[in-house]
Amino acid sequence: MDRTKLSLYCYSKCSTCRKAMAWLNSNQIEFQEKDIINFPPTSQLFYEWVFEQGLPLKKFINSTGDKYRELNMKERVKTMTEDEIIAMLASHGKLVKRPILTDGHFVLAGFKEEEWAQALGVL
Repeated sequence: MDRTKLSLYCYSKCSTCRKAMAWLNSNQIEFQEKDIINFPPTSQLFYEWVFEQGLPLKKFINSTGDKYRELNMKERVKTMTEDEIIAMLASHGKLVKRPILTDGHFVLAGFKEEEWAQALGVL
């Protein structure tokens, strides 16, 4: 992961996002904060993460959120195509698992301190 070009897609009211930001700051890792609600990752980014990196699409779905329940996504994703799911994620930031840390290519979804430390070379 290129530490000079990091973007953090997050939601200010999300405690996990706040933990991730505090961890990045305490490890002196610079990042550009992006509001995932108003400016979710684009469909193109999701395609790159899923198809170029081979990450499972479900890794990006916030299945515990209110929007997920409100839109009845548990049932809908069973019949939706990958293209339809990606379009939903790109248009509804609250459907996206957060935070997302990316350099534009490599991506980490959800904050797991050990995973982030390994990816960012923090010992």
